[in-house]
Amino acid sequence: MLERTSTTERYARGVIAAVVAVLALVLAANAGPARAADHGPSRQAEQVRQVGDLQRS
Repeated sequence: MLERTSTTERYARGVIAAVVAVLALVLAANAGPARAADHGPSRQAEQVRQVGDLQRS
């Protein structure tokens, strides 16, 4: 027959589960995509030209 777990053991398991969940969220947040390379003003000027061309069409 199964024995009942103590209240302390249940709380300890809950705290451990919470810590593991927080660690998983922190690791997932830090595992995002890398930043794109900065192409500078020349890339921005090209995008502005493309938008202008679309608006004139």
